Amino acid sequence: MAERTLRGARIGSTSLQGDEGIELSPRQRVEYLTEKGRRFTVMFDGDAEPPPEWTDQRTGELGFLDDEAGRTARAEFEEKESTQRTHWDMLIERRSREELEELLEERLRLLRERRGGKK
Repeated sequence: MAERTLRGARIGSTSLQGDEGIELSPRQRVEYLTEKGRRFTVMFDGDAEPPPEWTDQRTGELGFLDDEAGRTARAEFEEKESTQRTHWDMLIERRSREELEELLEERLRLLRERRGGKK
């Protein structure tokens, strides 16, 4: 008899417990603003302090809080990006453009010889 009553109940896939007596923790909805002007919201615990920057799950853009902390984080981020040295910057520090062109021609000549192409 017990076998028949459990057969169609999908045990394990759904809970048989109701929502009575369950109290969810307090939450806060925080809004972020991206460079392109898109706003998105993130839910945090009521006691948590939201970070000044957050990456949008849909677009991958970096969003900042629309308050003083967010503006400060945005300024620091822009300053960091403008001062960050690239591979090309470091290469130019070590060699002149003429030296780099010579090296490129030499490497291309070696590759062509290896392949049996033009000299």
